[in-house]
Amino acid sequence: MSSYPAARSRRLRRTPALRRQVTETRLDASMFVLPVFVVPGNGIRKEISSMPGNYQLSVDELIPLAQEAEALGVGGMLFFGIPETKDEEGTPAWDPEGPVPQGIAAIKEHAPDLVTWADVCLCEYTSHGHCGIVKGGVVDNDATLPLLARAALAYAAAGADVIAPSDMMDGRVGVIRSVLDAAGFTDRAICSYSVKYASAFYGPFRDAADSAPAFGDRRTHQMDPPNVREARREVELDILEGADMVMVKPAGPYLDVIREVRGMVDLPVVAYQVSGEFSMVKAAAERGWIDGERVMMESLTGIVRAGADIVLTYFAIDAARVLKENR
Repeated sequence: MSSYPAARSRRLRRTPALRRQVTETRLDASMFVLPVFVVPGNGIRKEISSMPGNYQLSVDELIPLAQEAEALGVGGMLFFGIPETKDEEGTPAWDPEGPVPQGIAAIKEHAPDLVTWADVCLCEYTSHGHCGIVKGGVVDNDATLPLLARAALAYAAAGADVIAPSDMMDGRVGVIRSVLDAAGFTDRAICSYSVKYASAFYGPFRDAADSAPAFGDRRTHQMDPPNVREARREVELDILEGADMVMVKPAGPYLDVIREVRGMVDLPVVAYQVSGEFSMVKAAAERGWIDGERVMMESLTGIVRAGADIVLTYFAIDAARVLKENR
């Protein structure tokens, strides 16, 4: 027996209580932010076929969802808007009566403990589906910046706590910060989609937000998936411009990038578990190929273990419910 290993790793796995006590990565519902899709009108609850359990919602239908999220301890809600009309510049993005400002204001009133996040991009609002002004078939970076700032200002005026530019235009964090500060919104945080890859995992989102480009793609401004050193540079630039938090998107296929960013910054790191990640789990679970609940929790644990402090996820309410049940 003297030669038998004295260390037995299984000792600390023997019971559920022991396993809970030595858990290294812990999830909490306050880490989660639920993305939502807001539309004009009343009584609208249109299910998104490629994202089971998710809906395009009018503001009156959004309120009970927000209250449920708040009661479960979910940390926040990220707003995307689908307007009634679109144009080449995306002018509905900064309409103070648009779905996102109205949704933010309603949630501030009816679910005040939720942190309100406003996605800033023009793709849902432009007739061509691109993220800004198109000239010669390419998004014009500098012409787009003031329009993004106008949208950010409208969302801040509606009460948004966090402005989250996702467009990937160079310099947009600095321009948005300047415009917000000049308008007196110095207290509003910016979470930049600093590392946003031109990913194939966004497909279901395009259905949800009606934002598929009418021509071409977004590879001229979103990052090339093989690149990691470039991600470091994007993060550094956004921090210099005034970002308060930085994001990696998608999450699951880019856990190494989340870890890389976590190692280089002291700011909060956010990860977006995108629509394709969500829908793959849902589809496989519906077919009985996987245990959907366990895969959901395992995937979120992996994202947090990689270094994310906050996770944007369509699983927010379901995961929060599991955490509450398992307390």
